[in-house]
Amino acid sequence: MMPLELKEGSQVTLPAEAAGEQERVHVFSQWEVDAVNAALGAGRPLLVRGEPGIGKTQLAEAVAAQSGRVLLPFAVDARSESRDLLWHLDTVQRLADAQLLGAARELLPVSRSQDENKQTTQGEPCRHDRIDELLGGLREILALENYLRPGPLWWAFDWENARIQAEKVHIAPPSLSKPTAGCLVLIDEIDKAESDFPNGLLEALGSRRFTPWGQVNAVTAQDEPPLVIITTNEERALPDAFVRRCLVLHLTLPDHPNGLIQHLVERGQAHFPDADESVLRQAAAMLVEDRSHADANQWFPLPGQAEYLDLLRAVMALKNTPEAQCACLVELRRYVLMKHPEAARAAPDPSTRSSNDEAALASD
Repeated sequence: MMPLELKEGSQVTLPAEAAGEQERVHVFSQWEVDAVNAALGAGRPLLVRGEPGIGKTQLAEAVAAQSGRVLLPFAVDARSESRDLLWHLDTVQRLADAQLLGAARELLPVSRSQDENKQTTQGEPCRHDRIDELLGGLREILALENYLRPGPLWWAFDWENARIQAEKVHIAPPSLSKPTAGCLVLIDEIDKAESDFPNGLLEALGSRRFTPWGQVNAVTAQDEPPLVIITTNEERALPDAFVRRCLVLHLTLPDHPNGLIQHLVERGQAHFPDADESVLRQAAAMLVEDRSHADANQWFPLPGQAEYLDLLRAVMALKNTPEAQCACLVELRRYVLMKHPEAARAAPDPSTRSSNDEAALASD
């Protein structure tokens, strides 16, 4: 087990989320480093709580990049089941194969005369023998193990065993080579699932073993134990028994306006190193004002770090000078920071922009 050896403010560059976008940057806090190392030392999953857009998913990606672990992400939705993290049974393909083989069975020749029947019974196998032979082959072909696709925890526990199983079902492994530093399993937005989803993971995560359907031998954790990071937006309460088996990191934005502005400016400088500080600070001041107003009126979701970076990304793409960018912040503010309907209604009408704003926008 190799702990993270990072300091407050250490940065990790991550690939762009989509083609044509710029690379992302994660800035580690000391709390994040300490929480990850605690989870590694305790051998427990790390549950990361926090509002949407604060960087929970990106934290997992940054830890994987920094530690050299293979990232195995799983995005939870309302239909997710706990066994999806262990394996997936391809029932559609199995049904299609069963129908195809059933049709092939009907094509076996039927004897048309007594002489043919006698000859077949004395020499080659008769139709009933062929059917018995075919049924035996069908059972082997349609065995459950031939349709099991390894899930993230299967790969994380025993990479070689999962690779052998993946070859049976003709799927590629998550990485071309076996990981030397282990795996990081990201269970993203676990609060979207029903309560039986986290409860169903207790045994596999606790004992680090499970037995797939149709197999006799259990899959057990080998070599470097996986690091499991779980994120939640707090849309649904998690079972107490599940939370007790996790270490918990709370990601929050600073409460004090000045602290929040400084936090946002530092993140802005990491993502946009060429940006003028006046633009970064004006955007941060706008977010603090709109966030405070939304919070006082219970207009959720509150604008946060993700909206701040989106606002900067937009003005940097549209304008080239600091003056034009600052004016553009005013123009785009309502579309990025005021997502609640009531907040948008309270925003100034764009048609009432002053002549100075119009001149600044046109100057670029």
